[in-house]
Amino acid sequence: MPVTENLLGRVLDGSGQPIDGGPDIVPDERRDIVGAAINPVSREYPEEFIQTGVSAIDGMNTLVRGQKLPIFSGSGLPHNDLALQIARQASVPEEEESGEDSEFAVIFGAMGITQEESNEFLQDFERTGALERSVVFTNLADDPAVERTVTPRLALTTAEYLAFDKDYHVLVILTDMTNYCEALREIGAAREEVPGRRGYPGYMYTDLATLYERAGRLQGRDGSVTQIPILTMPGDDDTHPIPDLTGYITEGQIYIDRDLESQGVVPPVNVLPSLSRLMDDGIGEGLTRRDHSDVSDQMYAAYAEGEDLRDLVNIVGREALSERDNRFLDFADAFEAEFVDQSFRTNREIDDTLEVGWDLLSMLPEEELNRIDEDLIDEFYREEAERLDIGAADWATPSIAWQLTERNLPPCDTESVRVFGRPELRRLPVLIGVIVIRLSEACLLLVWPLSSCRQSRFALLKWPDSEPGREKAAASEKS
Repeated sequence: MPVTENLLGRVLDGSGQPIDGGPDIVPDERRDIVGAAINPVSREYPEEFIQTGVSAIDGMNTLVRGQKLPIFSGSGLPHNDLALQIARQASVPEEEESGEDSEFAVIFGAMGITQEESNEFLQDFERTGALERSVVFTNLADDPAVERTVTPRLALTTAEYLAFDKDYHVLVILTDMTNYCEALREIGAAREEVPGRRGYPGYMYTDLATLYERAGRLQGRDGSVTQIPILTMPGDDDTHPIPDLTGYITEGQIYIDRDLESQGVVPPVNVLPSLSRLMDDGIGEGLTRRDHSDVSDQMYAAYAEGEDLRDLVNIVGREALSERDNRFLDFADAFEAEFVDQSFRTNREIDDTLEVGWDLLSMLPEEELNRIDEDLIDEFYREEAERLDIGAADWATPSIAWQLTERNLPPCDTESVRVFGRPELRRLPVLIGVIVIRLSEACLLLVWPLSSCRQSRFALLKWPDSEPGREKAAASEKS
């Protein structure tokens, strides 16, 4: 394929032909799209942080330059919106702060998408200005299956040229790898090849590895290739061959959760099954912040405990839990509402992400923060008085805002916050409700016998000589 730095800002079809109405591509050289394997000895270990502006990724599953970190999604989930958000917001803050003149580019390869999805991608790139630093390859659903197997190789060849020849830091987003694997199965069936699991070709693992392993860094080269392949799991089954083999090759995964999406959380990233295996090497002092690792570990542990307690609440009810358990339940709700949920238009700096994390961790007692260094607790932990002393202008501290929302209190009603925020009074509404129900039952027990006697006397007066009247009179005297 023809490669040149002038490919930036262009839109090409799945075979590499321009479809944006621009001039023909004048190549600097031509490259084989299959590429060459990177010698493991010449690889440089990925260590630099890439900021996506998404707290669930930056704070909990950090992306590192040269990493391959897939997104596992399902049919109908907003993985394409997340991909566009990352393409718009991705940056290298370390070099921006140091004043180094580094170039950042995005290669977007779409396979098997509809014309409507293609139009949405292009409109978003043009509206946000991200197209100027991007190269877009679009293979539509009605294009040949053979072309679908070529598209990711064209994208990766362009990325390698920009990274290792022009010193760009390149982020490659490939969507949807499920459509790519379906094309492999279709071609294999046409060739009458011996099928493997669920009809996919037996060489699919090797084929995927030839794509994913083209990410990385080379010694002596300033550029890098980072991959975010996106795949939709058929039936939301992560044991399906496509996500299963992808998980073996790549260095982690980001899970898009259907339950969170139904609750309105945007982006619906479930941090518990998500993982970034290179995160520890790309965060910390000099890269993000010295408290990043501890904050991430503590939030993960607290959210996991809150999730376990949600299952327990479904059995015994929240009133049966201890005050400590209720705090972890509050934390889990606030974590989803304040940390994960941020909309597809919000670009959070890593410092903002960590500050939100500390606001949430301050909902828990200090003695429960057993994964954070004491020096960091002394520096960043918000005391309870500090969190409760709020006014109408600064009421939106995550823990307090959640309490206000739960009890439908006005933001400026700080006295109500101080009263209902007290642990010993949290169950007061429940106790009042129980007392009212018991009193109602007692009243019914008193009124029912009187009502029965009144009905018996009425029947006797109306039909004194009738059989029903005599029976009701006898029953009334007996009662």
